[in-house]
Amino acid sequence: MMKTWLLAGLAVALALGASAPAQAQKTKLTIYTALENDQLPPFKQAIEAAVPEAEVTWVRDSTGVITARFLAEKDNPRADIVMGLAASSLLVFDKAGLLETYKPKGADALKPQFRPAKEPYTWTGMDAYLGVICFNTAEAAKDKVPTPASWNDLLNPALKGKVVMPHPASSGTGYLMVAGWLQSMGEEAGWKFMDGLHENIAAYLHSGSAPCVQAARGERVAGLALDMRGASEKTKGAPIEVVVPKEGVGWEVEATAIVKGTKNLEVAKKVADWGTTKGANELYSKTYAIVALPGVQNTPPNYPPNAEPGMIKNDLAWMADNRERVLAEWSKRYESKAAPKN
Repeated sequence: MMKTWLLAGLAVALALGASAPAQAQKTKLTIYTALENDQLPPFKQAIEAAVPEAEVTWVRDSTGVITARFLAEKDNPRADIVMGLAASSLLVFDKAGLLETYKPKGADALKPQFRPAKEPYTWTGMDAYLGVICFNTAEAAKDKVPTPASWNDLLNPALKGKVVMPHPASSGTGYLMVAGWLQSMGEEAGWKFMDGLHENIAAYLHSGSAPCVQAARGERVAGLALDMRGASEKTKGAPIEVVVPKEGVGWEVEATAIVKGTKNLEVAKKVADWGTTKGANELYSKTYAIVALPGVQNTPPNYPPNAEPGMIKNDLAWMADNRERVLAEWSKRYESKAAPKN
């Protein structure tokens, strides 16, 4: 009896001993991201389910802050992966030699605009977001201001002090709008348009969603903002129209890349591979109407049907190469109306 008990005890001890190394094999991955806070738990759960050896730790902030932080750490990178950050930011990192060359399995099946146009292959797109107008028709009716059909309609003097948009240095949505105007209108006409728009701007906010929220509440008449926020606010019952101007809209791709020099390269590659899968794209589509993998679609109520066709011909490399110059010029002209940072 004693021998049986000892053998049983030995078996339990061996089993416990065997499980300890398995638990110790978890690899901690630090992921820099501009994903929204409510996206982080489901993303972490999905990644760790697909790559069991990975343990995800997020470092989250707005696009501008994450971009600046990553560049500041270039001599001593602290991230293993960047995920859910503007592709134009990743192209800046790529130009500085900060990204690992790696093409995830399944990348060839993605839409062309979600992949690098030329080698080296260093980033992979996840979803696209657009800059639209959230226009409060109830507030506009008080001043008999018609719903805009063109960007130039926002220059109406009746809208003075009644328009808000994201600050392009803080918000990826703000930068894609500025870059979109400069590319589609031409630089001279683009800056002239922004000079006129500035006259009607109440404040440049440090969020891609906040301008639409303010318009939805009736605090402003027009909020230039993220496409998905417009659909969401209208679905909640706000008296807004989500406008895609006839000239087209700027857009940006959220993307993933592996940080060059990471000590966790093999696990990071597995996470990048997961990012191209149907399951990952279905997760992206819970938050964005336009995702990388053809056939995955989850268009929300009140999403403008002309949004994807209204995407301008956008050069992400131009956005990356000109980011510093454009933001410096923008700040020189318009920083006086920047909202205070919290």
